Amino acid sequence: MYRMACKDKQTEELCRRPSCVYPDICKNLDTSHDSLIQLYRKARDLPGIKKIMIASGVRYDLAVKSPTYIKELVRHHVGGYLKIAPEHTEDGPLSKMMKPGIGSYDRFKQLFDQAAREAKKEYYLIPYFIAAHPGTTDEDMMNLAIWLKRNNYRADQVQTFLPSPMSLSAAMYYSGVNPLRPVRRGVSEKVNSIKGLRQRRLHKAFLRYHDAENWPMLREALKKMGRADLIGPSKQHLIPSWQPAGTGLKYAENKGQAFTTKGIWAKPKPKPARP
Repeated sequence: MYRMACKDKQTEELCRRPSCVYPDICKNLDTSHDSLIQLYRKARDLPGIKKIMIASGVRYDLAVKSPTYIKELVRHHVGGYLKIAPEHTEDGPLSKMMKPGIGSYDRFKQLFDQAAREAKKEYYLIPYFIAAHPGTTDEDMMNLAIWLKRNNYRADQVQTFLPSPMSLSAAMYYSGVNPLRPVRRGVSEKVNSIKGLRQRRLHKAFLRYHDAENWPMLREALKKMGRADLIGPSKQHLIPSWQPAGTGLKYAENKGQAFTTKGIWAKPKPKPARP
């Protein structure tokens, strides 16, 4: 968002929107990428500069407003992989993060792939997703896993939400209400926080649906959710009904643990009664 600002100073002073880009991009926001493109070109012309690589940090919902910027990025500043963070596919958790819908990612990927073909480059997007964010349900994670498999994504490193100080997400996690909506006694919008270790592991397991270690947990969850139709041998199923030998053993071992924001601790065993 380099040098992007409101088109009208008076409108900016009176504006009460919490974000210029959520729930949609404000019509008063100047989304021109010309200044950023010129900055890239000036940086490339500096003596001794051979290559400037951009690996992440692209605001893709704004980038789709400027196909010229995407072409400039792909031709000169991508080194094989570009990491972006759609975070989720479902509106529930996305609304709590003030993130755009997955349609913005699809549009950016289309323009990115087109620019790579025109530049005769073999470049790839690496989308980042998060598990257990406040406002996320088991069904949301299941739908994300289905989207990942449909698009042939197999996440290796995944992020599970942890509350960080001074963030809206942390406020939701601890208070159980949505500060993006009016907060009033009895009528505040409730936000479900995923605090149990079992559910947190389940959400992470949906992100790594391809890992055989997670299949026992996912089978059990899918059956409880009434989605046993996602278990089977074909490519249309999320996970198989069979289990490779020597895998899935950790699921039974981890059932006796609880989650805290400071770490993981085993539930204490009850003390035997005195004779």
